Amino acid sequence: MYMKQPPGYEDPTTPVHVCHLQRSIYGLKQAPRAWFKRLHDFLLSTGFKSSKTDVSLFYYAAGDSRVFLLVYVNDIIMMGNDAKLVTTLLQRLSTTFKIRDLGSPGFFLGIETIVSGDGFILSQHRYMTDLLGRSGMSDCKPLITPAAVTKLVTPSEGLFENPMQYRRIVGALQYLTITRPDLAYAVNRLCQLMHSLTVDHWALVKRVLCYIKGTLDFGLRLAPSSSTSIHAFSDSDWAGCPVDRKSTSGFAVYLGTNLISWLSKKQRTVVH
Repeated sequence: MYMKQPPGYEDPTTPVHVCHLQRSIYGLKQAPRAWFKRLHDFLLSTGFKSSKTDVSLFYYAAGDSRVFLLVYVNDIIMMGNDAKLVTTLLQRLSTTFKIRDLGSPGFFLGIETIVSGDGFILSQHRYMTDLLGRSGMSDCKPLITPAAVTKLVTPSEGLFENPMQYRRIVGALQYLTITRPDLAYAVNRLCQLMHSLTVDHWALVKRVLCYIKGTLDFGLRLAPSSSTSIHAFSDSDWAGCPVDRKSTSGFAVYLGTNLISWLSKKQRTVVH
């Protein structure tokens, strides 16, 4: 097997020659992988260790000092309990890569960090405002719950005429659940209605948006805790939905007083 000249660029006088592509590394499909491999190898050589649960997360430990580094493409956020060590590691990073220190995180990947007392709040206020604008719901009436607590979803014959709009908005709502655990169940239910969308299903999306309108200041609060113990809570409503006989289950995991993981969803249950 041998390489061939691409169609339209054949040279009959030198048919065995190949093209030399004059492009920067960022124009190649393998550029992200090559960039991350280089950064990954450098961080390991400086004493960082790679997280086993998230390939984008690295951590550095020295005595009682801890530093965490999170990578998203070419954006990096570094934090730890030792400011001097963080500065030293940033200086090491600058010897190999051209970096610009933007200081304390204020806005990262659509999430705003707001200092609140001895902790901070992760907020997506700007993201929510933009979502309401793109959905044409900026002036909607706020609601106090994201889903009806009495009326269940029933099958409807009226098909929704714009399924792409539904999927686009629900996809955006999924990213919002990063800082809004109160939306986890409602958004999960919307994701299960992607096929054969009806007008009633679109009404459920609008209700969630109306709830967001009234809770733009909600976010995820993280604060120092004297306890590092992990507590988990879970609950289930077995086959509680009379329409599809699905169960509702969920859990919440706390590290000290901080909520770090949660899930709420409907799932199929076999009832005998």
